[in-house]
Amino acid sequence: MAILFPIFALYGLTLFVQLRLAYLGFQAARSGEISPGYFRLFRGDTEPDELAAYSRHYVNLHEAPLQFYIVCLIIYVTQTSSTLLVGLAWLYVALRLWHSWIHLGSNHVLHRFRAFALSGVVLGSI
Repeated sequence: MAILFPIFALYGLTLFVQLRLAYLGFQAARSGEISPGYFRLFRGDTEPDELAAYSRHYVNLHEAPLQFYIVCLIIYVTQTSSTLLVGLAWLYVALRLWHSWIHLGSNHVLHRFRAFALSGVVLGSI
């Protein structure tokens, strides 16, 4: 059961980014920074930087974390959870939070890559 809690935490991060993305898109359209028609095909305007960062990050949260969800659910269903696996799952979530903090904040590419690479190593260890 404990292996499910990191799943909920990562899902919470994804939900936060999704809601913030929707808010930023609405605000950009409302303020005139971007045409509401832009959202039909995502063409014809240039996204504000913060909206673009959240948009890219939201996509990123549906790539590698998908493997995390699958592995954790396999562990749960097969009842092979251990303290080590739960610890690694939480470490993965912490690294994804760190990656999000960097990507949506300073966006320092080298730091962001380190967080991403470390999370990949941890994911491969689960």
